[in-house]
Amino acid sequence: MAEVCVVNASPLIFLSRGGHLPLLRSVAAQVWVPRIVAEELRFRGPDDVTVRQLTSYPWLAVRETAEISPTIMQWGLGPGESAVLTDSLGLPDSRAVIDDLAGRKCAASLGIPVIGTLGIVLRARRHGIIPAARPVVEDLLRGGMFLSRSLLDRALAFVNE
Repeated sequence: MAEVCVVNASPLIFLSRGGHLPLLRSVAAQVWVPRIVAEELRFRGPDDVTVRQLTSYPWLAVRETAEISPTIMQWGLGPGESAVLTDSLGLPDSRAVIDDLAGRKCAASLGIPVIGTLGIVLRARRHGIIPAARPVVEDLLRGGMFLSRSLLDRALAFVNE
């Protein structure tokens, strides 16, 4: 398990919609949200479930981000992904939590460990934090997350479901 995970908006949104945000603790002891990601989420309004949960957990910390790495800037990612990767790049024993494919490719090119929302659910299942992954994944799908049927089937087979 990483010491810190730095999480982007989409995993926060999908996990909080189904009440599954605590699953982030299966990835790291501390969960950091770059301030720019928190600001992006706050545009959703104070009644948004994700916005409300940003202050609900003591292990979820909104943090300032260092200046975006020029190497990461070259990828043309969004500000949230760029901040997550910059923080992860400068932090030993950390993991980036990103669903965006371009962000994940950037992370791979820089050797930044990365996990997505689905990976968090699978990890929680493998570690016995949840009894089954399928109900959580179904919640994520109802909450707007898109997964192809083939990816979903492969992922669930990975945890024998």
